Amino acid sequence: MNIMIGTKNPVKVAAVKEAFKLLKVQFKEMEVDSGVREQPFSDDETIRGAVNRATEALRTGQGDIGIGLEGGVQESEQGLFLCNWGALAQTGYPPIIAGGARILLPEEIAIKLRVGEVLGPVMDEFANQKNVGKSEGAVGIFTNGQVTRKVMFTHIVSMLIGQYEWRNTLNK
Repeated sequence: MNIMIGTKNPVKVAAVKEAFKLLKVQFKEMEVDSGVREQPFSDDETIRGAVNRATEALRTGQGDIGIGLEGGVQESEQGLFLCNWGALAQTGYPPIIAGGARILLPEEIAIKLRVGEVLGPVMDEFANQKNVGKSEGAVGIFTNGQVTRKVMFTHIVSMLIGQYEWRNTLNK
């Protein structure tokens, strides 16, 4: 099976490879446009970005399935939450979608995002590090490494795989 990954972000690629490690598959990673803002600002927009990445990766890479992963934020009465979504695209079927755990962002981070800044650079400045979004992510910083961005996205990809396998059992 050929898996097209709609990003070259090393954390997202590692999460996909980790989730598929027990299956015989080949991977091709590629940069594709999410079709949403650089900082998605709702579950719907973040889901749309994940689906767009998955379908574009499948179309461009001509594989068996496409995987798209997207991180965003979601406003609530309690504040601004980090959200993560994934999608699996397969020709002839609607996309499979799964979401990850959420964490409330500190207000000092939320304020910057609400005025148009992007989480990655905001986190780099906050943590005094480079490329937080390509390593532990905001979730890793704010959970003191207990849950990293890779772990969160691996969980999402595992849910996508499970739904994909379940759907295939129905279609046999």
